[in-house]
Amino acid sequence: MTRRECVWAQIEQLVPWQALLQLIEPVYPKDGKRGRRPVGCERMLRMYIAQQCLGLSDEGMEDAVYDSVAVRNFVGVDLGQQAVPDATTLLKFRHLLQQHGLTQRILALINEQLSQRGVLLRAGTVVDATLMAAPSSTKNRTGQRDPEMHPTRKGNPWHFGMKVHVGVDAETGLVHSVVTTPANVSDVTQAHALLHGQESDVFADAGYRGVDKRAEVQAQHPAVNWHVAMMPSKRKALDKGTLLGSVLDALERTKAHIRAKGEHVFYIIKNIFGLKKVRYRGLAANTAQLYTLLALANLLLAKRWLLGTHTLGAS
Repeated sequence: MTRRECVWAQIEQLVPWQALLQLIEPVYPKDGKRGRRPVGCERMLRMYIAQQCLGLSDEGMEDAVYDSVAVRNFVGVDLGQQAVPDATTLLKFRHLLQQHGLTQRILALINEQLSQRGVLLRAGTVVDATLMAAPSSTKNRTGQRDPEMHPTRKGNPWHFGMKVHVGVDAETGLVHSVVTTPANVSDVTQAHALLHGQESDVFADAGYRGVDKRAEVQAQHPAVNWHVAMMPSKRKALDKGTLLGSVLDALERTKAHIRAKGEHVFYIIKNIFGLKKVRYRGLAANTAQLYTLLALANLLLAKRWLLGTHTLGAS
């Protein structure tokens, strides 16, 4: 078995296919008396999952099924017996998932299964956000940038696009909450929407300073203990030669170690799935894709527990 085939075999094991099919089939087109027979729901789901894992366009995914034996076997296409679903069919399937809010339900379904298996603990949450670039060119039919994307400044450089806010399980690094906004929306304004309500402690970087004083946080999550990072300049000024300074610095290192769990999922969607720039126009389409990618990222993060190669709490 080649390395690529091993990867697809792992995805085959991790994805709860039957549960996802039960979610999608009620809204999937049925075989009618007229017109072309619809492609099987499972084949389209597999093609869609493969597309997200490979970071391909609809046309690129169609070509990949023709070009790669491993992808073709994963999707379940025998070129001698079936035609490869074309790019338009895949596009319609994506739109079907988006219109019925199914990608959000896919994330919820996978998280529910992870909770039942004791992987998603929900004792603490890490909140974090990342910028997702969007095309800034105006060389298109409308002559305008995407109106739902906005510029923002991070440090000295300016960025144009959207922002992905996530709430992550502090123990396992699994995403349980997602909010998307234009890039110019402050991280701290979305913190209340990233908590599931069962956590006792929340960890955040210095961009969330003052979050515990916000009205929506006090109203919805009054009992949560917030552990927000110290400003870098303030931490740098600590006198580590004193007992107080060394203790505060050690505390910041501990908080940073916990907060790092929030970065793992961003690494997966950007570097493994290849989503460093949004593919679609508008927040809705990109948010729908992100729900699926985050669900798959959760499965990859939980792989060692789901496949029995690791026990929760082991180092």
